[in-house]
Amino acid sequence: NAQVASWIGAKMILVANGGLGNTFDDLELNKALCDKEGVEICGVVVNKVLPEKLEQTRHYLEMALNMHWGPDIPLLGCIPDRPYLGCAALTDLERLFNKQLFTGQKHRLRHYAVQDINVVATSLEVFLQDLRTRPTRTLYVCHASRSDILMGFVMETYLRDDGVKDNEPALIMTGCDEHNLSSHILEIVKAGDAQASAPVMFVPQCTQKVMRLINSYTPKLNFEDANRAASTINHYEPYINFDLLLEKVGHKHLKQEKQQFA
Repeated sequence: NAQVASWIGAKMILVANGGLGNTFDDLELNKALCDKEGVEICGVVVNKVLPEKLEQTRHYLEMALNMHWGPDIPLLGCIPDRPYLGCAALTDLERLFNKQLFTGQKHRLRHYAVQDINVVATSLEVFLQDLRTRPTRTLYVCHASRSDILMGFVMETYLRDDGVKDNEPALIMTGCDEHNLSSHILEIVKAGDAQASAPVMFVPQCTQKVMRLINSYTPKLNFEDANRAASTINHYEPYINFDLLLEKVGHKHLKQEKQQFA
Protein backbone atom coordinates (compact mmCIF):
# COMPACT_ATOMS: atom_id res chain seq x y z
CA ASN A 1 0.00 0.00 0.00
CA ALA A 2 2.83 2.41 0.80
CA GLN A 3 4.42 1.73 -2.57
CA VAL A 4 1.14 2.34 -4.41
CA ALA A 5 0.61 5.58 -2.46
CA SER A 6 4.13 6.64 -3.47
CA TRP A 7 3.43 5.95 -7.13
CA ILE A 8 0.30 8.09 -7.22
CA GLY A 9 1.50 10.77 -4.80
CA ALA A 10 -1.17 10.05 -2.18
CA LYS A 11 -1.11 10.51 1.56
CA MET A 12 -2.00 7.64 3.88
CA ILE A 13 -4.05 6.96 6.98
CA LEU A 14 -2.85 3.94 8.94
CA VAL A 15 -5.56 1.58 10.22
CA ALA A 16 -4.86 -1.10 12.82
CA ASN A 17 -6.98 -3.42 14.92
CA GLY A 18 -7.48 -2.61 18.58
CA GLY A 19 -5.14 -3.17 21.49
CA LEU A 20 -1.99 -1.51 22.74
CA GLY A 21 1.32 -3.40 22.37
CA ASN A 22 0.64 -5.36 19.19
CA THR A 23 -1.28 -2.47 17.66
CA PHE A 24 1.60 -0.04 18.07
CA ASP A 25 4.06 -2.64 16.75
CA ASP A 26 1.94 -3.00 13.60
CA LEU A 27 1.74 0.78 13.24
CA GLU A 28 5.51 1.12 13.63
CA LEU A 29 6.09 -1.45 10.89
CA ASN A 30 3.72 0.32 8.50
CA LYS A 31 5.20 3.71 9.32
CA ALA A 32 8.65 2.37 8.48
CA LEU A 33 7.34 1.26 5.06
CA CYS A 34 5.75 4.68 4.49
CA ASP A 35 8.97 6.46 5.50
CA LYS A 36 10.95 4.25 3.11
CA GLU A 37 8.62 5.16 0.21
CA GLY A 38 8.45 8.84 1.19
CA VAL A 39 4.70 8.73 1.88
CA GLU A 40 3.18 11.25 4.27
CA ILE A 41 1.03 9.79 7.07
CA CYS A 42 -1.99 11.92 7.94
CA GLY A 43 -3.09 10.04 11.04
CA VAL A 44 -4.10 6.77 12.62
CA VAL A 45 -7.43 4.97 13.05
CA VAL A 46 -7.65 2.05 15.49
CA ASN A 47 -10.46 -0.40 14.82
CA LYS A 48 -12.22 -3.18 16.76
CA VAL A 49 -11.24 -2.03 20.24
CA LEU A 50 -12.81 -3.85 23.18
CA PRO A 51 -15.64 -1.50 24.28
CA GLU A 52 -14.67 -1.74 27.94
CA LYS A 53 -11.10 -0.65 27.07
CA LEU A 54 -11.99 2.09 24.60
CA GLU A 55 -11.03 5.10 26.73
CA GLN A 56 -7.89 3.41 28.04
CA THR A 57 -6.77 2.48 24.53
CA ARG A 58 -7.48 5.96 23.20
CA HIS A 59 -5.57 7.60 26.06
CA TYR A 60 -2.43 5.49 25.79
CA LEU A 61 -2.31 5.46 21.99
CA GLU A 62 -2.56 9.24 21.87
CA MET A 63 0.33 9.42 24.35
CA ALA A 64 2.39 6.85 22.40
CA LEU A 65 1.82 8.55 19.04
CA ASN A 66 2.72 11.97 20.41
CA MET A 67 5.80 10.62 22.20
CA HIS A 68 7.21 8.55 19.33
CA TRP A 69 5.88 10.24 16.19
CA GLY A 70 5.14 13.78 17.30
CA PRO A 71 1.95 15.87 17.00
CA ASP A 72 1.81 15.77 13.19
CA ILE A 73 0.41 12.20 13.13
CA PRO A 74 -2.69 12.30 15.36
CA LEU A 75 -5.11 9.59 16.41
CA LEU A 76 -8.08 10.29 14.14
CA GLY A 77 -10.37 7.60 15.50
CA CYS A 78 -10.66 4.84 18.07
CA ILE A 79 -13.61 2.59 17.26
CA PRO A 80 -15.17 0.01 19.59
CA ASP A 81 -15.76 -3.45 18.23
CA ARG A 82 -19.25 -4.39 17.07
CA PRO A 83 -19.26 -8.10 16.22
CA TYR A 84 -22.38 -7.91 14.02
CA LEU A 85 -20.44 -5.97 11.40
CA GLY A 86 -18.09 -8.93 10.99
CA CYS A 87 -20.83 -11.54 10.69
CA ALA A 88 -21.09 -13.16 7.28
CA ALA A 89 -24.42 -13.03 5.49
CA LEU A 90 -25.51 -15.97 3.38
CA THR A 91 -24.72 -13.92 0.29
CA ASP A 92 -21.13 -13.64 1.58
CA LEU A 93 -20.99 -17.43 1.88
CA GLU A 94 -22.31 -17.74 -1.67
CA ARG A 95 -19.35 -15.61 -2.74
CA LEU A 96 -16.91 -17.54 -0.54
CA PHE A 97 -17.88 -20.96 -1.90
CA ASN A 98 -18.87 -19.77 -5.39
CA LYS A 99 -22.23 -21.51 -4.96
CA GLN A 100 -25.77 -20.15 -4.83
CA LEU A 101 -28.35 -21.06 -2.23
CA PHE A 102 -30.39 -24.03 -3.42
CA THR A 103 -33.40 -22.77 -1.45
CA GLY A 104 -34.17 -19.73 0.69
CA GLN A 105 -32.84 -17.09 -1.70
CA LYS A 106 -35.02 -14.41 -0.10
CA HIS A 107 -32.94 -14.84 3.07
CA ARG A 108 -29.57 -14.17 1.40
CA LEU A 109 -28.93 -11.10 3.58
CA ARG A 110 -29.43 -12.94 6.85
CA HIS A 111 -26.28 -12.82 9.01
CA TYR A 112 -24.74 -15.61 11.06
CA ALA A 113 -21.96 -15.20 13.62
CA VAL A 114 -19.22 -17.82 13.90
CA GLN A 115 -20.62 -18.82 17.29
CA ASP A 116 -23.96 -19.50 15.56
CA ILE A 117 -22.43 -22.38 13.55
CA ASN A 118 -23.09 -25.96 14.62
CA VAL A 119 -21.49 -28.99 12.94
CA VAL A 120 -23.99 -31.86 12.87
CA ALA A 121 -22.52 -35.21 13.90
CA THR A 122 -25.45 -36.68 15.81
CA SER A 123 -28.45 -38.88 15.16
CA LEU A 124 -31.47 -37.41 13.40
CA GLU A 125 -33.44 -37.51 16.64
CA VAL A 126 -30.82 -35.50 18.54
CA PHE A 127 -30.48 -33.06 15.62
CA LEU A 128 -34.22 -32.37 15.50
CA GLN A 129 -34.27 -31.80 19.26
CA ASP A 130 -31.39 -29.36 18.86
CA LEU A 131 -33.15 -27.63 15.98
CA ARG A 132 -36.22 -27.09 18.16
CA THR A 133 -34.36 -25.82 21.22
CA ARG A 134 -31.18 -24.07 20.02
CA PRO A 135 -31.22 -20.29 19.39
CA THR A 136 -33.02 -20.15 16.09
CA ARG A 137 -30.49 -18.20 14.05
CA THR A 138 -28.15 -21.17 13.80
CA LEU A 139 -26.12 -22.18 10.75
CA TYR A 140 -25.84 -25.97 10.60
CA VAL A 141 -23.02 -27.67 8.68
CA CYS A 142 -23.41 -31.33 7.73
CA HIS A 143 -21.83 -33.80 5.28
CA ALA A 144 -23.88 -34.73 2.20
CA SER A 145 -23.87 -38.39 3.21
CA ARG A 146 -26.38 -37.47 5.91
CA SER A 147 -29.46 -37.16 3.72
CA ASP A 148 -31.54 -37.92 6.82
CA ILE A 149 -30.36 -34.67 8.39
CA LEU A 150 -31.16 -32.77 5.20
CA MET A 151 -34.67 -34.19 5.01
CA GLY A 152 -35.25 -33.66 8.74
CA PHE A 153 -34.15 -30.03 8.41
CA VAL A 154 -36.39 -29.40 5.42
CA MET A 155 -39.46 -31.00 6.99
CA GLU A 156 -38.98 -29.41 10.42
CA THR A 157 -38.55 -25.89 9.02
CA TYR A 158 -41.43 -26.44 6.59
CA LEU A 159 -43.77 -27.37 9.43
CA ARG A 160 -42.95 -24.17 11.27
CA ASP A 161 -44.93 -21.05 10.49
CA ASP A 162 -42.88 -19.07 7.98
CA GLY A 163 -44.24 -15.87 9.47
CA VAL A 164 -42.60 -16.57 12.81
CA LYS A 165 -39.71 -14.19 13.29
CA ASP A 166 -37.55 -16.76 15.07
CA ASN A 167 -37.65 -19.31 12.24
CA GLU A 168 -34.14 -18.55 10.96
CA PRO A 169 -31.91 -21.66 10.75
CA ALA A 170 -29.84 -22.43 7.65
CA LEU A 171 -28.00 -25.55 6.45
CA ILE A 172 -24.79 -26.08 4.48
CA MET A 173 -24.29 -29.59 3.09
CA THR A 174 -20.59 -30.33 2.49
CA GLY A 175 -18.73 -32.83 0.30
CA CYS A 176 -21.38 -32.73 -2.41
CA ASP A 177 -18.91 -33.54 -5.22
CA GLU A 178 -17.85 -36.84 -3.69
CA HIS A 179 -21.32 -37.74 -2.45
CA ASN A 180 -24.05 -36.84 -4.91
CA LEU A 181 -27.56 -36.47 -3.54
CA SER A 182 -30.28 -38.21 -5.50
CA SER A 183 -32.49 -36.16 -7.81
CA HIS A 184 -35.52 -37.41 -5.84
CA ILE A 185 -34.19 -35.85 -2.62
CA LEU A 186 -33.34 -32.61 -4.40
CA GLU A 187 -36.88 -32.39 -5.80
CA ILE A 188 -38.31 -32.77 -2.29
CA VAL A 189 -35.95 -30.12 -0.90
CA LYS A 190 -36.99 -27.66 -3.61
CA ALA A 191 -40.71 -28.43 -3.46
CA GLY A 192 -43.11 -25.61 -2.65
CA ASP A 193 -41.90 -22.01 -2.38
CA ALA A 194 -38.15 -22.60 -2.67
CA GLN A 195 -37.40 -18.86 -2.51
CA ALA A 196 -39.05 -18.55 0.91
CA SER A 197 -37.94 -21.90 2.31
CA ALA A 198 -35.23 -22.24 4.95
CA PRO A 199 -31.83 -21.65 3.30
CA VAL A 200 -29.92 -24.72 2.09
CA MET A 201 -26.58 -24.60 0.27
CA PHE A 202 -24.62 -27.46 -1.30
CA VAL A 203 -20.83 -27.03 -1.46
CA PRO A 204 -18.08 -29.36 -2.75
CA GLN A 205 -15.55 -28.81 0.06
CA CYS A 206 -15.23 -31.19 3.00
CA THR A 207 -16.66 -30.19 6.37
CA GLN A 208 -13.26 -29.39 7.87
CA LYS A 209 -12.33 -27.08 5.01
CA VAL A 210 -15.74 -25.37 5.09
CA MET A 211 -15.34 -24.61 8.79
CA ARG A 212 -11.80 -23.33 8.26
CA LEU A 213 -12.88 -21.07 5.39
CA ILE A 214 -15.81 -19.61 7.34
CA ASN A 215 -13.73 -19.00 10.46
CA SER A 216 -11.01 -17.18 8.52
CA TYR A 217 -13.39 -15.22 6.28
CA THR A 218 -13.80 -11.46 6.68
CA PRO A 219 -16.99 -10.26 4.97
CA LYS A 220 -16.79 -7.00 3.04
CA LEU A 221 -19.43 -4.33 2.67
CA ASN A 222 -21.42 -4.63 -0.54
CA PHE A 223 -24.25 -2.70 -2.17
CA GLU A 224 -26.75 -5.52 -1.63
CA ASP A 225 -26.47 -5.45 2.16
CA ALA A 226 -27.83 -1.95 2.76
CA ASN A 227 -28.68 -2.63 6.41
CA ARG A 228 -25.12 -3.58 7.31
CA ALA A 229 -23.73 -0.63 5.34
CA ALA A 230 -26.03 1.77 7.22
CA SER A 231 -25.16 0.13 10.55
CA THR A 232 -21.46 0.51 9.76
CA ILE A 233 -21.83 4.22 8.98
CA ASN A 234 -23.86 4.84 12.12
CA HIS A 235 -21.35 2.93 14.24
CA TYR A 236 -18.14 4.48 12.89
CA GLU A 237 -19.16 8.09 12.33
CA PRO A 238 -19.24 9.24 16.01
CA TYR A 239 -15.77 7.85 16.71
CA ILE A 240 -13.82 9.42 13.83
CA ASN A 241 -12.72 13.07 13.83
CA PHE A 242 -13.63 13.87 10.22
CA ASP A 243 -12.86 17.58 10.58
CA LEU A 244 -9.29 16.81 11.60
CA LEU A 245 -9.05 14.11 8.94
CA LEU A 246 -10.06 16.55 6.18
CA GLU A 247 -7.67 19.12 7.52
CA LYS A 248 -4.76 16.65 7.56
CA VAL A 249 -5.39 15.42 4.01
CA GLY A 250 -5.57 19.00 2.75
CA HIS A 251 -9.29 19.33 2.03
CA LYS A 252 -10.25 22.25 4.24
CA HIS A 253 -12.70 23.43 1.58
CA LEU A 254 -14.71 20.25 2.09
CA LYS A 255 -14.92 21.02 5.81
CA GLN A 256 -16.16 24.54 4.97
CA GLU A 257 -18.77 23.15 2.58
CA LYS A 258 -19.90 20.71 5.26
CA GLN A 259 -20.38 23.62 7.69
CA GLN A 260 -22.36 25.59 5.09
CA PHE A 261 -24.82 22.73 4.60
CA ALA A 262 -25.09 21.88 8.33
